[in-house]
Amino acid sequence: MLWWFTLAAFVQGLEAPSDLPAQLRRFIEVYAAVESEAAEPVDAQAAIYRGAIPGMLRRLDPHSVFFDPEQFEQLKELERSTRKGFGTIVSVLPGRVIVLQAMPGTPSARAGIAPGDEILAINDIPLDRLDLDQLVALLGESRQRPARLEVRRPGMAGLLRFTLSPEEMQAPSVERAFLVASGVAYVRVSSFDAQTGAQVREAIEKLGGRSLRGLVLDLRNNPGGMLPAALQTAALFLPAGARLLLVRGRAVPAGEEKVPEGTQPYEFPLAVLINAKSASAAEIVAGALQDHRRAVIVGEPSFGKGLVETVYPLSGNTGLALTTAYYYTPGGRSIQRPLPGSALRGSGDGTGPTGGIQPDRLVYPEPLTPLRSVLEASGAFTSFATQYLRRHVVAADFNVTAEVLDEFQSHLAERKIRPSVEEWSREREWIATRLKAEIFNQSLGVDKGEEVELRRDPVVRAALKELGLD
Repeated sequence: MLWWFTLAAFVQGLEAPSDLPAQLRRFIEVYAAVESEAAEPVDAQAAIYRGAIPGMLRRLDPHSVFFDPEQFEQLKELERSTRKGFGTIVSVLPGRVIVLQAMPGTPSARAGIAPGDEILAINDIPLDRLDLDQLVALLGESRQRPARLEVRRPGMAGLLRFTLSPEEMQAPSVERAFLVASGVAYVRVSSFDAQTGAQVREAIEKLGGRSLRGLVLDLRNNPGGMLPAALQTAALFLPAGARLLLVRGRAVPAGEEKVPEGTQPYEFPLAVLINAKSASAAEIVAGALQDHRRAVIVGEPSFGKGLVETVYPLSGNTGLALTTAYYYTPGGRSIQRPLPGSALRGSGDGTGPTGGIQPDRLVYPEPLTPLRSVLEASGAFTSFATQYLRRHVVAADFNVTAEVLDEFQSHLAERKIRPSVEEWSREREWIATRLKAEIFNQSLGVDKGEEVELRRDPVVRAALKELGLD
């Protein structure tokens, strides 16, 4: 049976404890009894793939996981820096999905999907009945196979129907790169894959290379990825021979990684942005640069995932990611937050395993006020931008004037949203920024829209101040 060969492949060659054969026989006896006597038929693959193996791994830690064939293929796609999709960038609200951009040459663009289109149903599932988590899950699932879309286009009475087939597309991990101030580059890295180090270097060179006055490296919401990519990225800013991290584990020889000889690092001032969703490889980069006092770390404390996860291919196109060791910063700080019952210790220098990376300058995002929550949940910015662009052509020097704000107030009133004078005055600057960003999203592309918002981002502004470049 497939599950037996999978299990055998995993244990083969390991030095098993003396009672392992007896335990395996007991497991087989239990499964045989369930298969023959259970009130309902047993799906062998589900029982092993989603039951026995995950149950065993849960006793270890939250991050050791088993991959079924589909999940293992998705993991390999990440390593190849590719993903399946339709090439559409959307705004997701509870019960609503609105198109912001259809990337050129993608299935969405070829089908004729346009900015401002609202997706009402996917594969006959109405979206207005779904909450945010359900929407995100449905969008992710729909990218794996052909999808039927029902779309409402502003200004058209009837609905449009599209059938899109997902295609494998390159997914660069450097999502944004532009000059956030004179001679100061902003580079956002969303994950670490095989090409990340090269992509970061390429982005820096396009924006000015060694002549830059400074760099803001944004690792917020970066869940990590491949270790070599993290090491290559950190090595862009540190001298040859500098220690990048330490590795220690029960069955793994203690080791360390250093910047390769012959490296010519960038020397301009550097700030790294992190938050509670910065994890794993992102924390390795931030920790190395912080320990060497090469960068100022700005934002929130990071997630605290410092595990060495070794991936073992198994039979049946399945795989296993197993925690085999822990990562420490160059100075010996544990990146991993202690797990319940963990024997994780410090490096021997007297420091305990605090876990995560603590920023040098603690800065939180702007709070979501009641008015902001209402405006975002209503989709008012996106719907206004769609209507505005049907009447106006927008250039790169566009700014939100008092007349545009008055139009937006009328747009809100039609939807029975009437802020008080005090609320409107307090949020006027933020509203103007959001309007400009949404108008740019649909007219000049999402890259330009995000530039508008990032220039006002309090964490980015704090980073520039720390570097003396604001």
